[in-house]
Amino acid sequence: MAQHKSAEKRARAAKRREEQNKAWKSKMRTALKRVTSAKEKDRATEELRKAKKLFDQLAAKGVIHRNKAANSKSKLTRYVNTLK
Repeated sequence: MAQHKSAEKRARAAKRREEQNKAWKSKMRTALKRVTSAKEKDRATEELRKAKKLFDQLAAKGVIHRNKAANSKSKLTRYVNTLK
């Protein structure tokens, strides 16, 4: 357990950040599923646009690494391009 006031504050802040990051990562997984579950190209393209924006936001916030964001966006784009 934390012994100093500053350590207690850091523990509280870490818990808060953990909850926020958990929520952001849940949104990320949902966005992935929405793109991959879309069977029509028009719908998938629209969901891809939203997912790309979300990945950029997560990378900017530091929730995920920028290379992970780039890799995920690339993978989803390749998937959408295979749809007819």
